[in-house]
Amino acid sequence: MVVHIVEDDLAVADALATILGDLEHQPRIYPDGESFLAQADVSEADWLIVDLGLPGVSGADIVLEMKRFFSRLKIVAISGKSHTSIKRQTTGLPHLRVLRKPLSIETLTKAMEHCARDA
Repeated sequence: MVVHIVEDDLAVADALATILGDLEHQPRIYPDGESFLAQADVSEADWLIVDLGLPGVSGADIVLEMKRFFSRLKIVAISGKSHTSIKRQTTGLPHLRVLRKPLSIETLTKAMEHCARDA
């Protein structure tokens, strides 16, 4: 399955892509929200891992835009911010699974399993 990774920290994006590739997913990396919205070929069957703290088009804006067009798209948000900041960023968003950085492989795979069941 295709997993779109929208993350401005390229070390984090590369690590996620490596992990997901090892799990036989097809990762696609986008360094910012603008490039994702302009270049990504998204389908309902895809996954999206998006950093909430992106510069420019925010992760929250991307979530809202994707849910408008792809209601069954599975989304995991990530953030290195505090719980308070995450709560502020996700106010008004549809139910969203948010993971705090740094991520572990176990945390990511469990979140993806939960999202798959919820879809």
